[in-house]
Amino acid sequence: MSLINVSDLTFGYDGAYDNVFENVSFQIDTDWRLGLTGRNGRGKTTFFKLLMKEFEYSGKITADVDFEYFPYSAVNEEYFTIDVVREIAPNAEDWEFSKEFSLLGLEDDVFYRQFFTLSKGEQTKALLVALFLKENAFLLIDEPTNHLDMQAREKLAEYLSGKKGFILISHDRYILDKCVNHILAVNKNGIEVVKGNFSDWQYNKNLRDEFEIRENEKLKGEIRRLSVSAKRTGVWSDKIEKSKFNQKNSGSKIDRGFVGHKSAKMMKRAKSIEARQNAALKEKSLLLKNIEGSEELQIMPLKFFDDVLVEFKNVSVSYADKTVCRNISFKINQGDMISLCGKNGSGKSSLLKLICGGDICYTGDIIKSSRLVVSYVSQSTDSIKGTISEYSDANGIDESLLKSVLSKLDFSGVQLEKRMEHLSEGQKKKVLLAGSICKKAHLYIWDEPLNYIDVISRIQIEELLKKYKPTIIFVEHDRMFSENIASKRIDLQ
Repeated sequence: MSLINVSDLTFGYDGAYDNVFENVSFQIDTDWRLGLTGRNGRGKTTFFKLLMKEFEYSGKITADVDFEYFPYSAVNEEYFTIDVVREIAPNAEDWEFSKEFSLLGLEDDVFYRQFFTLSKGEQTKALLVALFLKENAFLLIDEPTNHLDMQAREKLAEYLSGKKGFILISHDRYILDKCVNHILAVNKNGIEVVKGNFSDWQYNKNLRDEFEIRENEKLKGEIRRLSVSAKRTGVWSDKIEKSKFNQKNSGSKIDRGFVGHKSAKMMKRAKSIEARQNAALKEKSLLLKNIEGSEELQIMPLKFFDDVLVEFKNVSVSYADKTVCRNISFKINQGDMISLCGKNGSGKSSLLKLICGGDICYTGDIIKSSRLVVSYVSQSTDSIKGTISEYSDANGIDESLLKSVLSKLDFSGVQLEKRMEHLSEGQKKKVLLAGSICKKAHLYIWDEPLNYIDVISRIQIEELLKKYKPTIIFVEHDRMFSENIASKRIDLQ
């Protein structure tokens, strides 16, 4: 066991208006399983890059371990998998690789396949095995779940729960609850390190937020009362002081002394009230700094004239000579909230694209009305380019409405004016989601909408769907989201 010490860390990108981190200090134990959480754009990946010494910063980071970052940026995909993992962890034995592969559900034959022939999920698992077999390394694992289906994520959570000495960036609450024992939270106003999993942290944060909101309201009332009282007492003091010089009697020193004493007493009381008011203002200024904005979202689904929106009859999808799914039959009825499930490569995205009219080779029948209005969120963010104004114009979306939804999803004014190529992956996905939410449609089709999206925004989107209950079919490997939203589940075997 050793400690990673971060002292007075300050960092900001060149040309940025605000620093990403400002005078941040905390400690990390290298034996912890640490979950790193925070809203998109808060600097989670940036923090990893600072640990890897990729940027210059002020302050100090001290550690007795080497840092190893995942995902790896340069892997020779022509190599056999065994050679790829040996290159990363040269001191590990083959039996160790075999054991770790088994724990993650990989067969040994994967060793002897060229790396590029593996699915994205298999590649992720193989590289994670190599990562954990590195010697004397503290592991920085950046969103490893984006190419994993739900079953693979469960395997990953089980695998990570048996390890130690890592920081995991993930927005999947199931993963964070299953495998971490500490949370490193990047809040609006600093960083906190707490013991427990994500649900523990969220429960305690909610309690703290509720307490601060109550205290804030109480202090606001107290400050108003003290303000009125201080003003009234000050006026009384001035009146008494003036009356000392307007006496119609003899004006004796005793009379004036008494009046002066009374005036001074009232002035002292006014000063005391003012001090209490300032103390209340100071206490109030310490509250609400880490309350996350999560305003309620709205969606405007259209009513369709028929109860059945789409029907699949014995649909099979093929690419070249490979059939990815066979004899699929189901209906999408008005009001359905359908989770489309299956392993990677089982044809989920292909079925969604077929509903949208995608040019995909299939057999069978797909019945839908030409009058059906669809709102689609693609798995990829490659289409996100240009400004938000250009995006809204190109997609027929009201710009002010789109920006309003993005603001509720934690976009700052500066981010709303950026070219979208410079946004993080999570922010790009929010643009796609916000565009879909702004569109009035009979059917919403979302393909892995939560990739890279922060936890708080996920909860906002959950609440939106639970409240308005639009007709929707979605593919999403976030187990909690799927279980909380879906009224029906279709499994592709």
